[in-house]
This record gives sequence, structure tokens and C-alpha cells, in this order.
Amino acid sequence: MKMWHIGFAFPAGMVAATFLAAANLPARESAAPFSPATLAEIARLEAEIDRIETDTLQRLKSLPDNQVQQIELLGKLLLYDKELSVNRNEACAFCHMPETGFTGPISEINRTTGAYPGSVRTRFSERKPQTHTYAPLAPVLHYNEGQGDLVGGNFWDMRATGRRLGNPAAEQAEGPPTNPTEMGLPDIACSVYRASQRPYRGLFEAVWGAQAFAIDWPTNVEGVCNTPGPPAAGDPTPVHLSMVDRGRAATTFDQMAQSIAGYEASHEVTAFSSKYDAVLAGKAQFTQQEQQGYEVFRGKGRCNECHRDGGPGEDPLFTDSTASNIGTPANPGLPYYMEDAPDDRGYVANNKGSSFVDGGVGAFLANGHPLSQPSAVDARWKTLASGNQGRFKVPTLRNVDKRPAPDFVKAYGHNGYFRSLKQIVHFYNTRDVLPRCAPRDPREGTGCWPVPETTENMNKSKTGNLGLTDQEEDALVAFMQTLTDGYAPTQK
Repeated sequence: MKMWHIGFAFPAGMVAATFLAAANLPARESAAPFSPATLAEIARLEAEIDRIETDTLQRLKSLPDNQVQQIELLGKLLLYDKELSVNRNEACAFCHMPETGFTGPISEINRTTGAYPGSVRTRFSERKPQTHTYAPLAPVLHYNEGQGDLVGGNFWDMRATGRRLGNPAAEQAEGPPTNPTEMGLPDIACSVYRASQRPYRGLFEAVWGAQAFAIDWPTNVEGVCNTPGPPAAGDPTPVHLSMVDRGRAATTFDQMAQSIAGYEASHEVTAFSSKYDAVLAGKAQFTQQEQQGYEVFRGKGRCNECHRDGGPGEDPLFTDSTASNIGTPANPGLPYYMEDAPDDRGYVANNKGSSFVDGGVGAFLANGHPLSQPSAVDARWKTLASGNQGRFKVPTLRNVDKRPAPDFVKAYGHNGYFRSLKQIVHFYNTRDVLPRCAPRDPREGTGCWPVPETTENMNKSKTGNLGLTDQEEDALVAFMQTLTDGYAPTQK
């Protein structure tokens, strides 16, 4: 049984146990993640999710007459619906809110653990939430023989390939519902059952057909769906349905995911409304520092080689949709390292404990993902596993600095190790120049770096010793800040 607990398990105001100390965090980040201030921040987030859901439900009274807009509305309702998690407490939006560019919206969690708790609040995943802005524009995962690389997909490890639905964003949306460390349902049929009880059922049937919820649910469905996953090994689909109803539930689950992807592709989420876009359109001008940063980005900094700003026929997505290992250090603040003992339901998230090394794309290709695998692995790609160990998808830089306030902390890297844009830029610049940190070294992040989590397939040609000055690092940060959506050009 685990000996640590998270603040959610206690009455309001009680402080959670300081389990991060056991993870040997550097002194700079030794605070408990669920302090009273964190609990207050979480409470504000939950209230804001409820408010957005309530406002969006009002739109059911006067539906758009366009099917595309109906799908977007349905997708938004699904995204903000906490009833779709096992304990009815965690919407998708808990990890993806607009004020942070649809990534982690809790400053103190970003500053400490990097990873977010699931519906079972003592369970954490091994990675930080990715943004889902611009995610629907990622191509279906494919092997580009000319460049000898996999391209496309969603998730840090590309496991939402899009090969089945033709849409990586939709397949990504199918991962969290049954991931035990996220929304925690034991069966995809539980998502469908819960959706059938919600106010948007009529809209769903109008969009996808009256057959969507025409399922003969077993009498024990409530009890089954209130039980956190994973299901027992001998009963992988614990909502016992006929073959026809199982097929219908699977189709409806696909349609739920496609609706969410439709919302993510909408202008409300994927807007191309940054200052950078205004500059491209001739409606704004970079400051001198921003212009210098853009020149460094495309030149000395070599950023544009992976975070592409577009080319003929390309939208400037600031990613090439490939994967790379930049040598990110392990994040000792991840509670996942401590999830090596059975929880109160007997579930062990991480049987490797503190020895866990995230294999990224390579681990997916070799074994699938241990917690959620929305897409099947193409067996023909298994030979690529060793060449992709430790590699993670190159994220878009759009909205990379979007935050609700200047003092709000965002986390960067697949594991949330970096806590500022300046820090990760400094890492790209000096990874191979600065010495390795001693344990609890006060210079960490400025004058030294810890060893990489893994050196397998580490990118040594485009990062590590860029020779940038401090001024050029700051200019790069200033340029990336122009990629925040919602810019309003000054009217002349």
C-alpha cells in the first residue's frame, strides 16, 4: 500500500503529505504540490470548467444549423464534461484550458510535479499534458523513407497514429478515458453510457444518428462504470454487452472522439491569431528584439530545422511532426516514480519505480503504451523501435508562452522538467558546454545540467552547443512570445 496521499483525499484545507521530498528533488522545487494554495488553484479551475460547461450547454437551446458547427459544439461539451471520468471529477479540460494554450492550467502543479493527477487523485502519469491547439493538423503517422523517419501522430510518443480513424487528434482523444492515471474508466463502453445520460444526447443523436445510444445496457452498468480501471485481466471489457451492442458502443466512442477533434480544429482553439500571424499579414511589426529572435530562430539557433515556420504549401505550425531526444534530464518531481506499490485498489502504475526511463516513441513501437494505447502498433515498424528509443514528438511552439498572468508557471519538455522558456532555451544552447550537476547543485538550470534521462538516439547535431549570447537567448524567448494566439493589432 502506498504511504503517501494527495490533498484531494482529505477535507478541504488539509495539507497533503510532502511526498516530493522522497523523490530527492533539488532544493529549488521541494514544495508539496497540494498545499492549501494549490488546492485553492484547483478549486478555481474546477469552478471555471463548470462555468464554461454551463455556458456551453445554454447553446443547446439554439443550435447552429450547420453540421460542422454542431460537431464543434458537441466536441466542446464533451471536452468540458467531468461526468465522463470514473469519479465524475475530471474533464479533459482539467489538463487542457484555453488560458494556457490548452495545456496544464495549474501553475503550482507545473512548478512541482509537471504531471497532473487523474480522476483517482493519487494516480499520476509519467508526462506533462501536451497542448491540443493545432494538434488536428498533424498528419497521420507514416514512415518517410527519404528522410528515414516517422512523421505525424499525436501524444509525446506518437501513439495516437490516426491510422484507424484517419485522424490522430481523434485517436488521441480516445486515450485518456480508460487510462487508469487519467480519467480512469474501466471500459470504453462506460464513456458511451455516461454520455447517453447527459443533456447533449439529443445533439449527439442529431449529428451521428439515433442508433448511437440504442444499446441494451446491463443492470450493473452503473456499478461497473463507477469502479476505477484497469479492468481485471480476465475481464477486459467489464461492461458485458452483446456483440452487436459492443460494436455500436465502439462506433459511438469513435464518434465522441471525432467530435472532440472537430472542436480542437475549430477557430476557437486553432486560430492562427498570434502577433506572428499579424506580421505575416502585414498588420503588425516585430520589435527590434523580436526580429533579432526570429533571425536567431532561423539561423544560429537552428530552431527552424525542427520547429518549422512553414514553407511552400505549409502552414507555419512550428513543428516538423517528427521526434527527437534533446537530452532532457529526468524530472525527479514526477510522482510516477513512486507509483511502484499497489494503491488502495491494488493497481501499480509503474512497476519499475525510480529506475523507470521513458522510452518515448521507441517504447510505443516495441511494446505499446502500458496505460493507454488508442492506436495499434504497425508490426512493420517494430524494427524502428531501437532507433526511436528516448525520442519524443517535436511539439508546436504556437502558444508556447500563453499564460493567464506573467507569474504563472508553465512546464516544458515531455516530463515537465523545464519551468520557463528561458531555461529550456538555455538548455538547448549549453547542454554540452556546462558541467554536469552534483546532487542538489544550486547551479542547476543556469551553471550546470543533470545527466540526460537517456542518451539513446540523442540529438547532438542541432542542440547542445549553439554559442548563443545571453542577449540572443532573451531575443529567442521574445520571438516565441509572439506565437501566442489572441493578438489584437493596434488600430491606426
